[in-house]
Amino acid sequence: MIVADTNVISYLLLAGERTSEALKALEKDPIWVAPYLWRSEFCNVLAGYVRKNLLTRQVAQNNLEHALYLLRGKEYSISPKRVLELAVTSTCTAYDCEFVALAQDLDLKLVTLDKQILAQFPGTALALDKFVGS
Repeated sequence: MIVADTNVISYLLLAGERTSEALKALEKDPIWVAPYLWRSEFCNVLAGYVRKNLLTRQVAQNNLEHALYLLRGKEYSISPKRVLELAVTSTCTAYDCEFVALAQDLDLKLVTLDKQILAQFPGTALALDKFVGS
């Protein structure tokens, strides 16, 4: 089981330069968890793709349904106090710290592409390429 950040979820479902790594990550560990925040972040990614005419609304909806299915029953609420503590003791955003807090609370690795998270939380975060061994 891993905590997957929104970028990793996005690369899994939206073809891009890291999609093959995201697919390998899912193959290596098919149980991904995330804070509920991932939903709004992923909707924002999808909206950007639609606005840029990279996806139709229907394809965006389909991708959202796929993502909701992938994470169904594996979403968590995070203590705002815990998130705030992580945010003020690092340079990461509170949004990013939701993923960090979840990983720490569940004693899991946070698989991410975010360099700031990787630098600030090296004991918790693991780069996607390192996780899949490429």
